[in-house]
Amino acid sequence: MTQASRVTLASISIRDFRNIERADIAIPSDGIALVGDNGHGKTNFLEAIAYLELLRSMRGVRDRDLVRFGAAAFHIAAVSTGTAVQRVGIGVERTGKKRITLDGVDTPRLTDALGALPSVCFSPADIALIAGAPAERRRYLDIALALSSKRYLAALRRYRAALARRNAALREAARPGARSSSVAAWEPALAEHGAVLVGERRAWVAEGAAEFTRLCEEIGERVPMQIAYESPLVDVPDVRAALAEALRRGREHDARRGITHAGPHRDDLAVTLGARDLRLVGSAGQQRTAAIALRLLEAATFRTRGGAQPVLLLDDPFAELDRKRASRVLALLEESSAKGLGQTILCVPREDEIPRAFTRLERWSVRDGVFASAGAPDGAGVPVTPGVPVTPGAPVAAR
Repeated sequence: MTQASRVTLASISIRDFRNIERADIAIPSDGIALVGDNGHGKTNFLEAIAYLELLRSMRGVRDRDLVRFGAAAFHIAAVSTGTAVQRVGIGVERTGKKRITLDGVDTPRLTDALGALPSVCFSPADIALIAGAPAERRRYLDIALALSSKRYLAALRRYRAALARRNAALREAARPGARSSSVAAWEPALAEHGAVLVGERRAWVAEGAAEFTRLCEEIGERVPMQIAYESPLVDVPDVRAALAEALRRGREHDARRGITHAGPHRDDLAVTLGARDLRLVGSAGQQRTAAIALRLLEAATFRTRGGAQPVLLLDDPFAELDRKRASRVLALLEESSAKGLGQTILCVPREDEIPRAFTRLERWSVRDGVFASAGAPDGAGVPVTPGVPVTPGAPVAAR
């Protein structure tokens, strides 16, 4: 990979996002190491960066709950290089109204802005990918594939729309005195677009299964860890026809329950340890190992399909790992960095927790949502114009 293929966040401006009232930060090409106690804004800062890719909270929080208390809206703007769009701006009102600009032009379709700033976040909260419900793993698959495949994104949008309408029709059909139902009308769309989702999911898992196992072994897991796509349709040659038939057969049962039971919205990404469910038999460290391997696969997907190395967001990445596993994870990250993974935003509670490999990163601190470069004096800072390099030692946010 050449240097030109690296995604670099040159600057970010944040207004009224979570506990961050105002922050204008220019970021070096290598990235930064952000130090601060828990609850002061480290993860909020990463969440603001990730919002530029997902157009939603990476933690599943509603948009209106991201707005700082007492404010009417939040705003995030960024300048980047190595991306198709160099300037992206997002404003979200507490009412839910959202406005997005790409290179200064309003974008009416949200899907046009998805993935504007590619990034992958590693966090202790990723344990939910393994220990959580199937919905967590489906969300992981949907994000990784929707951001790297326009075909998948289009199918996902249409499938969800048809699913919502069929479920609404099912509830209507269950009402006393209902004369007719349009339940069947939405089944062809569900079968068509659901087949695309199943096909792309099982292809992605098949391509990445061996690499997932290798990554877990490299981190230090001696018992083989594996991933597999878990679906009644996984081995069906004609997924579209099989799904259409399953929907038809389940129509009466679905009407009694008011929801659709057949389809990729019910599937799972199985993660096993020695052929046993990792959720049931794995330790916290083993589950964390598997979660990190999934994030590394996500980053590899963006590199391979998008041709760009995403910004790496590390939120206290070595929590719950013993020293040996932590050092091996670091070695894998360095291996990826040697291939041009890109800029790193590292967040840790204390400066002595910055791994040696990241000591080159410029140090920043955060307290009560106020950011300052290393060595900055106490007190109010001077806002920095986005895109203009920060003078070393100068405070960079606050009012």
